[in-house]
Amino acid sequence: MTGRLVHTGQVVVDLVLRLDKMPPRGGDVLASDFLQTAGGGFNVMAATRRAGAEVVYAGSHGSGPYGDLIRAAMASEGIQVAHPVTEPDSGISVALVESDGERTFVTSPGAEGHFAPVETTAQDIVYVTGYSLTHQHNVDALLAWLPSVEATVLLDPSPLVADIPAEIWRAVLAHVDILSSNATEAATLSDVDVSTTIRREGPNGCTIVHNGHSTHIPGFPIKAVDTNGAGDAHCGVLAAELLRGNDIYTAATRANAAAAIAVTRHGPATSPTRDEVDELVQTRMKPN
Repeated sequence: MTGRLVHTGQVVVDLVLRLDKMPPRGGDVLASDFLQTAGGGFNVMAATRRAGAEVVYAGSHGSGPYGDLIRAAMASEGIQVAHPVTEPDSGISVALVESDGERTFVTSPGAEGHFAPVETTAQDIVYVTGYSLTHQHNVDALLAWLPSVEATVLLDPSPLVADIPAEIWRAVLAHVDILSSNATEAATLSDVDVSTTIRREGPNGCTIVHNGHSTHIPGFPIKAVDTNGAGDAHCGVLAAELLRGNDIYTAATRANAAAAIAVTRHGPATSPTRDEVDELVQTRMKPN
């Protein structure tokens, strides 16, 4: 494995509250649990590292206590940081997780909205997130940089897909090799010209359209306790397996397994190790 995942997105601090159900407008509920942890782009990078690939964070990170927490988390996972500390502090995302595992986010941006280019090779995978496209600085920086990138470009459009102007999507997607999205995001970006698209379908797995040919990759049905970070686990492990030299179908199978394991755990960065993925994938190969 010679390539790296180069992550161009944002790392924020997740403030995770667990509750039975969302309150009505103007109402109030008591959370059963609270967690403060590195999140956002950290989840994808942690998933890739745990799957055995090298990772470089090319986004920015702030100078306050949230930035300190983020840098400590990246160091603990062995994630390389490309750029120095900047002002102001890093942002936060409040994640409200209901008893059925569904989650809702409210994000307050910070220093992470300033991507700066880094050197890449043809062996790398560059990860781009739709969250970046909500920051005009990042849009301008990415569109100036992506045309010169020889690496494979993997894009996850994010839940904010509908809030991003169509002309920005067209400009960015022209440089994307793999588009990975959930079903809702895929419907919004239904008319795209990307060589490989992956539609993540939760416990049903995912559907890959590669060079015009559609293939469904079955999932690993499992009882979810927290869906926060499932898509990140999928993207991170997919990238790691492609960097390892696996084909897109093998990589997607292992990404499905990683996402299935992730939703059995509380917290955003719940992607498993490669050995854990091996164990789940092997259960499918055992005779009944």
